[in-house]
Amino acid sequence: MAILEVKNLNKSFGRNHVLKGIDFTLEKGEVLSIIGSSGSGKTTLLRCLNSLEFADEGQIIVNSETIFDAAINKRPSEKELRLKRLHFGLVFQNFNLFPQYSVLENVTLAPRLLKKYSKEEIEKYALGLIDSVGLKDKVNSYPCELSGGQQQRVAIARALAMKPNILCFDEPTSALDPELTGEVLKVIRSLAERHMTMIIVTHEMTFAHDVSDKIIFMDDGVIAEYGDPGILEHPKSERLQAFLTSF
Repeated sequence: MAILEVKNLNKSFGRNHVLKGIDFTLEKGEVLSIIGSSGSGKTTLLRCLNSLEFADEGQIIVNSETIFDAAINKRPSEKELRLKRLHFGLVFQNFNLFPQYSVLENVTLAPRLLKKYSKEEIEKYALGLIDSVGLKDKVNSYPCELSGGQQQRVAIARALAMKPNILCFDEPTSALDPELTGEVLKVIRSLAERHMTMIIVTHEMTFAHDVSDKIIFMDDGVIAEYGDPGILEHPKSERLQAFLTSF
């Protein structure tokens, strides 16, 4: 059974129709990469999944639970929103770490606010995550003391600390110098090997090919092509062919 079902998502900003009937499913443990030109709707789709935006039409279902249905014309409360967002972890392009907090504090802040576990349990789990992204020696460092690649790895550990069903990445290497990109992709690859369910918006075509179970090519708000990584080798649509030749 699919862990995620997205049905007929439509989203407009004024007269700009950004998402036009998006449908797809994702199985537990799969990696889905979303590719496409800037403005094709990739980030808006992620934001809708994470309840940072609300679609005008459609449904989002996680583990057979409908967490969003546009037909129900009711704005969720802040408490309801927080619960919906627990299904997804989101790693942003620009890290979005709290500069006044250490690495450990950044990773433990949200779990401590939930108050589901003791401080000791949260810190133990967080230390394991920080170690897993290769930053054991940076636990007490602050974001200003870290490279961009290190900051993004902290952001990944922070997202994982909430134990999401699905981990989402929005262009996780776009703000990094080329020499720092590899260290972040290595962490994401290790998560894929551990069968973490992930959705990755990326321009790293080789990485998307190697790590993904499925790939979506978005073009002008629609899914123009959808399939296994073989679509990057044998694109059917002219739009995907043209997109791939730009790399």
